[in-house]
Amino acid sequence: MRLGEFGVWTSYRQIGEENAGAAASLVEQLGFGTFWLGGSPQLPALRPLLEATERIVVATGILNVWASEPERVASDFAELEAGFPGRVLLGIGIGHPEATSTYRKPLAAMRAFLDGLDTAETPVPRTRRCLAALGPKMLELSAERSLGAHTYFVPTEHTQGARKLLGETSILAPELACVLDDDVESARATARNYAALYLGLRNYTNNLLNHGFSQQDIDDGGSDRLIDTVIPHGDAGAISAAARQHLSAGADHVCLQTVGATGLPGSEWTAVASALGL
Repeated sequence: MRLGEFGVWTSYRQIGEENAGAAASLVEQLGFGTFWLGGSPQLPALRPLLEATERIVVATGILNVWASEPERVASDFAELEAGFPGRVLLGIGIGHPEATSTYRKPLAAMRAFLDGLDTAETPVPRTRRCLAALGPKMLELSAERSLGAHTYFVPTEHTQGARKLLGETSILAPELACVLDDDVESARATARNYAALYLGLRNYTNNLLNHGFSQQDIDDGGSDRLIDTVIPHGDAGAISAAARQHLSAGADHVCLQTVGATGLPGSEWTAVASALGL
């Protein structure tokens, strides 16, 4: 699939589902290659985004295996594929133990879910799905059983290591949260507000501890170094430079999530697109 070098990552909680069509149309007009819908959506939630656009890829970021049945997901995928051929990417994730009471062995659960997609009446092709992955084993599984990996809340050091694990042919698509704000203190405050959830989830904190950060960096809302690294801030040029660092580290595609804006962040997306030269 042609994701393009850059995409947008957002959720209906941020933009409002009633604005889905306008948001997707703007993202396509600005030259982004992929629209990632977060918030653990089911595939039918992508329909208004697809209907409002002509060419961009629309992806789930991510469909949660604990809230989904493979046969139903495969059926939903086939229905969207019939109407919008070649434009749907099924991003699949295992979620977090803190959020799922039935959470069990993540690799086994993911393999079982993928087996279900493969044996469904209308299977989801390997090349039309990707896995949310942070640790080495899930990254390796994403290379083995899907198009590649979608990573989240990661520094460039993780992107560099993930590329080595994935090999040269698998897609690596990190999400990059960012704050368009020239005031350092207010930008960091916005970033910390966003980061609070993720700094309380051990999948993310363990990953940060494995990539150059200490527990002291994680405590008390995150050190300035952690916040500035994982959630870059500044003008659109600074955000563009941070996104390109992930490309230099081995990413194929970077999906940008502008945080701190309310509603549809049209001005932020427009500024970033311009700075990226789209």
